Amino acid sequence: MFELVEPIATVTFSEVPNEAFLALGMRNYWDGYFAGRAAPLGMAPAEVVHAVFYNFADGEVARHIPWVWSRTTPQEAIAVRERGSAAALRQMIGELAGSPGLVRVADLATRAAVSAPTEGRVLYAGLRALDVPDEPVARLWHAATLLREHRGDGHNAALVAHGIGGTEAHVLLALALGMRAEQFGRVHHLPEKQLAAVVDRLRGRGLVDAAGGFTDAGRDTRERIEALTDELAAPAYDALTANELDELIAGLEPIAAAVEAVED
Repeated sequence: MFELVEPIATVTFSEVPNEAFLALGMRNYWDGYFAGRAAPLGMAPAEVVHAVFYNFADGEVARHIPWVWSRTTPQEAIAVRERGSAAALRQMIGELAGSPGLVRVADLATRAAVSAPTEGRVLYAGLRALDVPDEPVARLWHAATLLREHRGDGHNAALVAHGIGGTEAHVLLALALGMRAEQFGRVHHLPEKQLAAVVDRLRGRGLVDAAGGFTDAGRDTRERIEALTDELAAPAYDALTANELDELIAGLEPIAAAVEAVED
């Protein structure tokens, strides 16, 4: 489900929504990112957004929150994000956007998305408090976003349970992708000493070897985190029967494939 939901939800980080946020007066992509994604939290200060998002280095959130709220409001950011994301998804999937099958997929995905437990899921709970869009493409994007952030909140809990910080999580992901930490897009911009200190902490725990790669313990830790993340995400789909879940998977596959084809 992650592989099918993620491409649909993350159209919100593509060019069309980005341009919409720039038109509001955002200075760059990251202003729009933080305004749109943090908007369900209301006027939460940077410290709270940092805690909820979990995986940004110290100080990165504060470069955007609360500055973005001098140019827009959370309510406007939510509306702009929804419109831009639905427009982007509509462009990417072409004729599928008007198909009867999409309506059914959006309905099934929404039923799952609004039935998951909110306890301990701060960002998901914030999204659950929003109105579900009526238009099918927007509804599908909204449902995918709910499912993504529900899983993401659970992933953060799994990282905390294993003592892995947000920046450390990016290092482990980089290694899982066969990259060195300094090559990975989400952390390569960090000062060399800061990133080296993160890697050193993981090395001190026996998770990274002297050459900067995975140890067996490091690989095992990441696999346990991913398995727990999947386990914590599963209750979102309990509202569907086995046949409905199969139907949802079959309906999402061509939509996710169309989005990925455009992004590739």
